[in-house]
Amino acid sequence: MSSENEKSDEPEQLALIRETVRTAKVPRAKPRTWRGAALAKELPVARVVVNKGALHLDQFFDYAVPEELDEVARPGVRVRVRFGAGAHQVKNGRREGGRLIDGFLVERRATSDYSGPLAALADVVSPEPVLGPELLGLARAVADRYAGSLADVLQLAVPPRSARAEGRPSPQPLPPPAPPEPGSWTRYDRGPAFLDSLARGGAPRAVWNALPGPHWAEEIARAVAATLASGRGALVVVPDGRAAGRVDAALTTVLGEGRHALLTAEAGPEKRYGQWLAVRRGAVRAVVGTRAAMFAPVRDLGLVVLWDDGDGSHSEPHAPQPHTREVLILRAGQDRCAFLLGSTSCTVEAAQLVESGWAKALTAGREQVRRAAPLIRTVGDGELARDEAARAARLPSLAWQTVREGLRTGPVLVQVPRRGYVPRLACERCRTPARCRHCAGPLEAPEQQELRCGWCGRGAPGWHCEACGGNRLRAQVVGARRTAEELGRAFPAVPVRTSGRDHVLDSVPGRPALVVSTPGAEPVADGGYAAALLLDGWAMLGRPDLRAGEEALRRWIDAASLVRGQAEGGTVVVVAEPTLRPVQALVRWDPVGHAQRELAERAELGFPPVSRMAAVTGPPDAVEGFLAAAGLPADAEVLGPVPLPVVRPGGPRRPGDPPPGEQWDRALVRVPPGSGAALATALKQARAARMARGGGEPVRIRVDPPDIG
Repeated sequence: MSSENEKSDEPEQLALIRETVRTAKVPRAKPRTWRGAALAKELPVARVVVNKGALHLDQFFDYAVPEELDEVARPGVRVRVRFGAGAHQVKNGRREGGRLIDGFLVERRATSDYSGPLAALADVVSPEPVLGPELLGLARAVADRYAGSLADVLQLAVPPRSARAEGRPSPQPLPPPAPPEPGSWTRYDRGPAFLDSLARGGAPRAVWNALPGPHWAEEIARAVAATLASGRGALVVVPDGRAAGRVDAALTTVLGEGRHALLTAEAGPEKRYGQWLAVRRGAVRAVVGTRAAMFAPVRDLGLVVLWDDGDGSHSEPHAPQPHTREVLILRAGQDRCAFLLGSTSCTVEAAQLVESGWAKALTAGREQVRRAAPLIRTVGDGELARDEAARAARLPSLAWQTVREGLRTGPVLVQVPRRGYVPRLACERCRTPARCRHCAGPLEAPEQQELRCGWCGRGAPGWHCEACGGNRLRAQVVGARRTAEELGRAFPAVPVRTSGRDHVLDSVPGRPALVVSTPGAEPVADGGYAAALLLDGWAMLGRPDLRAGEEALRRWIDAASLVRGQAEGGTVVVVAEPTLRPVQALVRWDPVGHAQRELAERAELGFPPVSRMAAVTGPPDAVEGFLAAAGLPADAEVLGPVPLPVVRPGGPRRPGDPPPGEQWDRALVRVPPGSGAALATALKQARAARMARGGGEPVRIRVDPPDIG
């Protein structure tokens, strides 16, 4: 019977497709176009997100579901589709052509919003559902916040497939454990109450300023155990594999084997995917991992934990470049779960969470801090100028004395800045950073030329310091590569070990030794270090970065936290001007107070995170044209554009650098609080329109860039 004589409520498009497949012969094989194949009787339309990160394609696409794929074409599975066929490539009522591309099936529907003929699903790659509605919603929220595409976020959220891992069954889930004892959480004023709330199924949100020492990993493990005791899942994200290993060992001690998964790149693709599947299937309810684990599909999520949010490893280098902290904040809101942001230091963003009332402070009393922290001593420019030993060997007498005394009882840590730290300009007299009078951006003098702002590009003739009235600037770079050699010559009977970019040590024995390390690569010493030297403070405090002071304090506190407490004789010497705010915060061991003062200052000057900011980079004409065409919010302020340093061919490159040899500009777009979503939407729409018209010269967008000068 012809479809013309058949009464049906189906839309005309589906009726046309069904008429074609009824009169066609059944194919012997399964061609990728499924020409002539019957469609699924129920829900014959599949809504698919294709693996194309272009912004103008950031939408769902509808495909017809062949009958043979009906059972396996479930929401969440990986599929293969043909993409890019034109409207003229239609045969027998079905769109054909285009190239095969991967995607995810997100929904089955009875009808399609598209009025033309549909192409058929080419294949279902695997019947394993890997994209659930919670993960899809999170990926959509992240894409919108960072002016990116859903496909790009899913590339970060769902790991590559391993058929062998999918073929192996996951273990049976274990019953919830008993609530843990508070343990060292009793050192914090609200610590036991926080654990008790987790165990009772609550969703407390806290910014945790951890005490120095090795107990933080065990404290995280107890928070996870309390969450599991309530029948919910937990997720812990740490900056690197070394920290993940410590939390992994602590979880094994507190929970036993089989209750958590470790998701790190070191495990390899197959093992990592197998662990990820165990989490997705609900066999494991707790996860600890590095940056990519922020998207781990934990069932019944009850707690998200982020350790050391100031570490640069938490900033994703791939589009749309989200930050782990912001993703976990979105997860906490979406899943209505508990949130714990912990660190021995404190970022300005963490202080803002507390000030806004979104989270509560979880801190220890001053007596506990004094008991756990080492003694901090400073050496400033005045002492260095009067110190004969410092003039001769670059290390002050106090540093030599501290090393000698520390080596009697254990290892001594020596922290030196990485090569490549280039300081910003500051007043020679009082060390106040030199800033632009218009936008408060950092002043710079490229290649010893006239002063100009690194943000808006305006010149700064006749600059003088607003703090003391001085008119002379200072930029000091102190080399540190000779440190290990100098210490080796000074203490010939003591072994010298190094830890840095090329070779990072995880731990060192508690025997006397000198351990020279760059920031972030400090190994843990058995029993703690007897002393530590924090050298070349100006090379860290003087970096051309809004976060220079915050980052220097974080690096110093991270290193000093590895030193024994003051009661055990632990001493730290920092070579930096003692009157500076970060140095004073280190002496008082008050990172929270430092972050609060930084937040108040940034609010006054309109700096992030109080304001929202986006960086637009590209060739000069492209940046200018993009900003002119973008419908920015009315309260947006454009700073710049300013030229970026030209990258030499064959030289080192960082993520986001322009192509070697090309001159690119950067403009910063700043909006006040409440306009961040409007800014991201405007930038995304402008870039999508630009790409749909053929693109032209490339323009890169980064929302909330971690380094803005």
